[in-house]
Amino acid sequence: MVDLPRIVITGVGLASPNGDSLPEFRANLLAGVSGVEPWEIRHVGPTLAGVCHFDPLRWQKKKELRRGTRAGSIAIYCAREALLDAGIALERLPPAARARTGVYVGTTEHGNVETENEIHEVAQRGFDLSFWSHHHNPRTVANNPAGEVTLNLGLTGPAYCIGAACAAGNLGVVHGAQMLQLGEVDLALAGGVSESIHTFGIFASFRAEGALASHEDPAQASRPFDRDRNGIVVSEGGCLYALERLEDARARGARIHGELAGWFVNSDATDFVLPLAERQNECIRGALARARIEPGEVHVVSSHATSTPAGDEQECAALRAVFGDSPATHVNNTKSYIGHTMGAAGALELAGNLPSFEDGVVHPTINVANLDPACEVRNLVTNRPREIGRIDTILNLSFGMLGINSALVVRRFQG
Repeated sequence: MVDLPRIVITGVGLASPNGDSLPEFRANLLAGVSGVEPWEIRHVGPTLAGVCHFDPLRWQKKKELRRGTRAGSIAIYCAREALLDAGIALERLPPAARARTGVYVGTTEHGNVETENEIHEVAQRGFDLSFWSHHHNPRTVANNPAGEVTLNLGLTGPAYCIGAACAAGNLGVVHGAQMLQLGEVDLALAGGVSESIHTFGIFASFRAEGALASHEDPAQASRPFDRDRNGIVVSEGGCLYALERLEDARARGARIHGELAGWFVNSDATDFVLPLAERQNECIRGALARARIEPGEVHVVSSHATSTPAGDEQECAALRAVFGDSPATHVNNTKSYIGHTMGAAGALELAGNLPSFEDGVVHPTINVANLDPACEVRNLVTNRPREIGRIDTILNLSFGMLGINSALVVRRFQG
């Protein structure tokens, strides 16, 4: 295996339904604070969603908000916050450095929200298309969230989106790391974003599939692994990381959150929506092999589990096959707090676990009142945080429709 440059995380910027900074997000995960709330959207009516409450005017002008998209605003907020956390002063970046900064944003889909809005507007006017916004095309192109980041930050390097269903957040991080290793850029802003709660189509589709969560208490609606789980809570959010080559981070004395140790991506090639434990097993083992570690060396598995019956069962089967008797490996889940942030899920869920390198605590999966026997895995951390001492390795899992699987290994930076 060729030794490539080591890639480290030097900044984290996020917007989640239960926190708009890493310290706030982590505190709420440890305290069991949910970000799921009542939500109503046209044609669907009352439902539930994970809603972000960050202030877009912190980094954008009102004119930008009117012209741009919700996904773009989330991406801008996360990018700016990641640079702040990394100690990189944007105003001091010279033109050469701006040209060597890449923006790689994972998305589940982009453009549905904007198209639905335009159709709704012209429908109120007898489908007079003269009312169709001239901003529609730049709002709906697939590269929009990444492009809005470059416009707001004045970055002139490569910027585009990675479409990978619900594995997109992981893939954004992986792609950013690869571009750094290839020498294409010197700094990568990489991760994922989602504006999914603003499109009625995703709610209608999940409802038609019988996969849209419901519960009288919104905070308990997302319940992975629980026997009574009944579907997905659709959420918005985002997380972008400042990634750098280790030598560059060291040269500027940067604080390092963790090191990207390995990753793997594969495909089930079996079904549009149903996952396959066998391929997930292969994906996990591929990431561990690339990181040059054994299953027993993984301390935290950040599971993908979405709170759907088949999905959770298949993933747990894969986890048992890989980690069955590993006493050191603990499994948790973040969607139980915030729902499914779609294209942002992989990046955002990793962020919630990164502080465990410092505090030695595994945040739990909440809302597990009756564990489904089919979801039993060793050291599944439920309902209360668990202090396990030194944590060196996190495995972050994200799987998506059309059978895409991703696994990302992050380890404690040790020089």
